[in-house]
Amino acid sequence: MLPSIFGERFFDDFFDNDFDKQFFGAHNPLYGKHAQNLMKTDIREAGDRYEMDIDLPGFRKEDLNLELNDGYLTISASKGLDKDEKNKDGQYIRRERYTGKCARSFYVGDVQPSEIGAKYEDGILRLTLPKKDAPALPATNRIAIE
Repeated sequence: MLPSIFGERFFDDFFDNDFDKQFFGAHNPLYGKHAQNLMKTDIREAGDRYEMDIDLPGFRKEDLNLELNDGYLTISASKGLDKDEKNKDGQYIRRERYTGKCARSFYVGDVQPSEIGAKYEDGILRLTLPKKDAPALPATNRIAIE
């Protein structure tokens, strides 16, 4: 653990990409000025289930995709933005297109897709997953070294 003097964004600030700031400026055209807050996740244990809140501000429900493969739940979000500017004669004076995608995966174990509840509201994706017992680990057997 890092001392509290570093704050919660210590590594985000340390590995910050200056290219994005030079190219897009301080305001990312796709995700706005709070792009660093994408996919921040809170996970709570609530009795027989886990509850996850994932921050996805600025996305629509149609932009989100949830997949469950081999015990890994992957949440991805993508969006695009077109900025077309025309002069009074209808000719383009500027035409820009931006696309972006973000994704995050969590190991959830032996869970079926029908057991996962998902709701997207006010920029927050809320997931409910059942809590499963972890498989028993085999007993340790010592091996003699000759």
